[in-house]
Amino acid sequence: MTESPPRIAAHDLLLQCRRLFLQGLEKQVSIGIHDFERAAPQRMRFDIDLYVPLRATTPSTDALHEVVDYDFVREAVQREVTRGHIALQETLCDALLQTLLAHPQVVAARVATSKPDVYPDCAAVGVEVFTIKPNAAELLSFPS
Repeated sequence: MTESPPRIAAHDLLLQCRRLFLQGLEKQVSIGIHDFERAAPQRMRFDIDLYVPLRATTPSTDALHEVVDYDFVREAVQREVTRGHIALQETLCDALLQTLLAHPQVVAARVATSKPDVYPDCAAVGVEVFTIKPNAAELLSFPS
């Protein structure tokens, strides 16, 4: 029987991490299942949080290589939205979340997508997903 990794409570994550965020990134995306959505790209908004260990991302020389670069997040979004037509926001959120979690300094991430122009009677429709890496305790140096 294999032992499961230690679980991390959200408050532990917040105490040990720096939250980087990108809010309101807008892209034109070919996404949706309805005919009117397949006809042309539509505006999407991305709100993304990355949680990185404070001890590993506190700059000592005020240099970019000591932190996670916001360009990494923007480039990840751009790559995902240009792969071709996507039917579901859930598919896009999950793919983007996995890309962001692949960064060695990211221990958790939240990705929210929204389509503000789908329905005239609401501000937006969207999806949000949050995940902590299975080895987050190890990355944060929490005791097992």
